[in-house]
Amino acid sequence: MRPSAAACSFSIGWDVGGWNCDKNGKSRDALVILDATLAMVGQPWRGNLRECIAAATTTTDWLRALFAKCQAELPVESVAVTMAIDTPLGFSDEFVALITRHGGVEPNETSGLNRYLFRHTERHLFDRGLKPLSAVKDMIGSQATKGMHVLAKFAPQIESCGVWTNGHGFRAIETYPTACQNTPVEKLLQGSPPLGHDDYDDARVCAVVAHVFATQRGALENPDGTVPSSEGWIWVPNHT
Repeated sequence: MRPSAAACSFSIGWDVGGWNCDKNGKSRDALVILDATLAMVGQPWRGNLRECIAAATTTTDWLRALFAKCQAELPVESVAVTMAIDTPLGFSDEFVALITRHGGVEPNETSGLNRYLFRHTERHLFDRGLKPLSAVKDMIGSQATKGMHVLAKFAPQIESCGVWTNGHGFRAIETYPTACQNTPVEKLLQGSPPLGHDDYDDARVCAVVAHVFATQRGALENPDGTVPSSEGWIWVPNHT
């Protein structure tokens, strides 16, 4: 019997740790995998994905390894997987121009509006009263480059602003769990007990965002035409 589309769809949440997060007891890579019904697949996992990233040579290898980390098995190679990642997956165009000596911009006196420190998507979140971290100034460059490396290796195509893909059923997006508090995304987790560590809980929120992106993208804020696709986009629930 051919598996149904729902049976072959999964959402993965990845809370990203630094390249050497095995030396950091407080913050490490964490994974949660959900099926199409939002049931957890296998077990949540926490550790360092550095060796796993290096060993995988194809996107399928990578996904198979992630399922194995969670004590599960990737069921079919044609599976549709959406991954939501909690780390910056780009730098601002102004910052890139600065470090490549191709231009500059006068910095705003307000940190949250400084285009060297924050991308368009992060400045937008500041307008909503949120305070996202900066890959440049907040000591998360290790996590950011780790996430960006995974995109370059396993999802190198920009499908649209803020959406990366391998062109064969795997999509990756960026999200920000803090922005999901008291929203319909968080309500999908009502009745679900904490998983025992903040990294696990953040990864689960990411997985739910991935599910919403795959099934009801209109419930998330979409980038408009002014957002540079090179910078990416943080997918969070619509502001109400």
